Amino acid sequence: MADQQRPNVQEINLGQEMRTSFLDYAMSVIVSRALPDVRDGLKPVHRRILYAMNDLGMHSDKAYKKSARIVGEVIGKYHPHGDSAVYESMVRMAQDFSYRYMLVDGHGNFGSVDGDSAAAMRYTEARMSKISMELLRDITKDTIDYADNYDGTEREPVVFPSRFPNLIVNGGAGIAVGMATNIPPHNLGETIDAVLALTKDPEITIQELMEDHIHGPDFPTAGEIIGRSGIRKAYETGKGSVTIRAKVDIEEQANGKASLIVTELPYQVNKAKLIEKIAELVREKRIDGITDLRDESDRNGLRVVIELRRDANPSIVLNNLYKYSALQTTFGINMLALVDGRPKVLTIKQCLEHYLEHQRVIVKRRTEFELRKAQARAHILEGLRIALDHLDEVISLIRNSKTTDTAKNGLIERFGLSDKQAQAILDMRLQRLTGLEREKINNEYDELLKQIDELKAILADDEKLLEIIREELIGIKEKFNDERRTEIVAGGADSIEDEDLIPEENIVITLTHQGYVKRLPASTYRTQKRGGRGIQGMGTNDDDFVEHLVSTSTHDTVLFFTNKGKVYRAKGYEVPEFSRTAKGIPIINLLQIEKEEWINAVISVSEYSSDWYLFFTTRHGLSKRTNLSQFANIRKGGLIAVGLREEDELMSVRLTDGTRDIMIGTKNGYLIRFPEDQVRAMGRNAAGVRGISLRDDDEVVSMEILDEGLQVLHVTNKGIGKRTPEDQYRVTKRGGKGIFTCKLTESNSVVAVKAVTGDEDLMLITAAGVLIRTPISGISQTGRNAQGVRLIRVQEEEEVATVAVVEQEEDEPEEDSDESAIETESAEDDESADNTEDNGE
Repeated sequence: MADQQRPNVQEINLGQEMRTSFLDYAMSVIVSRALPDVRDGLKPVHRRILYAMNDLGMHSDKAYKKSARIVGEVIGKYHPHGDSAVYESMVRMAQDFSYRYMLVDGHGNFGSVDGDSAAAMRYTEARMSKISMELLRDITKDTIDYADNYDGTEREPVVFPSRFPNLIVNGGAGIAVGMATNIPPHNLGETIDAVLALTKDPEITIQELMEDHIHGPDFPTAGEIIGRSGIRKAYETGKGSVTIRAKVDIEEQANGKASLIVTELPYQVNKAKLIEKIAELVREKRIDGITDLRDESDRNGLRVVIELRRDANPSIVLNNLYKYSALQTTFGINMLALVDGRPKVLTIKQCLEHYLEHQRVIVKRRTEFELRKAQARAHILEGLRIALDHLDEVISLIRNSKTTDTAKNGLIERFGLSDKQAQAILDMRLQRLTGLEREKINNEYDELLKQIDELKAILADDEKLLEIIREELIGIKEKFNDERRTEIVAGGADSIEDEDLIPEENIVITLTHQGYVKRLPASTYRTQKRGGRGIQGMGTNDDDFVEHLVSTSTHDTVLFFTNKGKVYRAKGYEVPEFSRTAKGIPIINLLQIEKEEWINAVISVSEYSSDWYLFFTTRHGLSKRTNLSQFANIRKGGLIAVGLREEDELMSVRLTDGTRDIMIGTKNGYLIRFPEDQVRAMGRNAAGVRGISLRDDDEVVSMEILDEGLQVLHVTNKGIGKRTPEDQYRVTKRGGKGIFTCKLTESNSVVAVKAVTGDEDLMLITAAGVLIRTPISGISQTGRNAQGVRLIRVQEEEEVATVAVVEQEEDEPEEDSDESAIETESAEDDESADNTEDNGE
């Protein structure tokens, strides 16, 4: 009974209906809205806008007409969507910073590179641009197919003839359902040259196309593309990315200051937002050295001026701007287009091949259309010639006929004419009977016969068809081609920063407490005898001092370990080089470290071998060992190196081979030595086990690898140091409290414990930035309980902040500075430490 009351109700599976409906919707978006056709490079909305303008007669040689009129025509006949969507699409086609070759010639306010919106459609005017006329050329010659519009009342083109490769030339972007396209624009001349090369050699490779013809994207806002590897990948696979930089010139001012002048921007970068971002970076002190920022752009072009402080290095500031602002962006290429109504990712050669095939079809259909037209006209002329040859008889037949139909039938029967020929004779004006007109008919007929033969020859010979395509493309190139705007410079795989092109040299990398980093050649510092006053090694603020110093190579990887247990990486050559007295750059400009995070250990790695380990020690005495291979892939945002417990922090990291003895020294002068294999290998996130048990008010200051034959070097905060043979430190189990190893006064504390051979140089840096380099061989060898000798004179309020051991340098030593050795006395060994093990796991 219920079914009889609801005869039109159908039961369906809801899940199946959702799948079917969503698939229909997705395909509608993909095919009818978001993706361009590979043949003309246009989405439906763009195609409909240009077709409506063509229908309205808004050609490039006609007057401008209101944009509202165009939008109304489009949404009323072809595009059943909102007027704002249509208008915004038309506006983009009229923006010289959005389209490489504008398809709409706009008159009025059509927006700006600052992100300003176009004026309302009732205020602006537009017409087709000259080059867009080439997209529709020959559209009336049966070159393309038509389809019904959305309500079946109109016909619209499925695709344009597109007499130039618009997909590659102007590119396109769109987001569909589950897929997106992002095709960069290219230079018209280069793209046409690539098509011409393809017509002559279908087997040409993408590499050959890149080398000789289409070198890379050419953006309307110019700029610079860094490297060719991204371009090559995108051209060969259809997917890739390119790095785009602004064009920036460095101008020296009369007052000694320098300015950065930005004259070109990366594609799709908003100038106003870029300036705001740079100002924000300066306010947050993420970029140092900028004193003024202003926009001097006008009708003559873009110009943004960035004034620098007198002591600022323009290249360093510029590199930081590239890193942290939109002066350098990445353009992700995804060459997705509709091929026979289906989305497909294409290589650059496939795009050109599909376009070339489209032109074959266009020229062939146009030739067939012109052949039919010529044959039809020749057929009429044949009838007229017959009439002229039998003029008197024809006139007599027509005069004696009672009706037009009788005359037409008589002509058909008498002379064997067709209906069209007979009608043409009846429609012929009397003036055509003159001798001159008769000669014109004969000449026209002869020309038509030649034309018909030529058209047939074209259809029968593919090479002639290709030659026509070449001639027409060359004509378009000569008419519309311009110079390439975007410069392709060395970068990426082609960069001068390729390690193979960078000389390998020894360098010293320093890092201050406030986070300023720089590198210098290791030969910067002259060797002095111990006790010297030192030289000014680095310019620092009153509240800043050098905290880390490492000797490495330009080709080595420098690992930066932070107090929070994270690790960051940089190549030696990536650390900017400065003069001896320069402060350097903020470490946040080199590494993406977080707030309240600072570098607590810096080491150098030449290769990530699985036979090597990193040995970690924290301030609270925990130690762990992790295979070096686990640090081969460190992200820009850093990697967890050790899992820290509450209120603990990472103090020291060393590179080991798994068979060494570990030495841990504390602030209060205690030291423990144990084999590293007592600490099992752990993962990156592990916290570790007890390396040393600390006494009250003590903490770890150093952890070193101690081999046989080495010496233990102690340095205190007041510049006192000594060397002790390693055999005075027996091997114990990890987790003990260690043994007393250094005699300290009330104001002294240990700042570093180093394992040395005695053939190295020692670098000492005070909190004020004073640096001295002295041979370690000049430091006295004493017993464990001796105090040591003066290594560097420090003022009463000064302290030694950083100690580093570097390779010895064979330089002429300077004269001895005044110094006095502190008397050393041997003392009986302190009582042995309690070595009770505390695993602490």
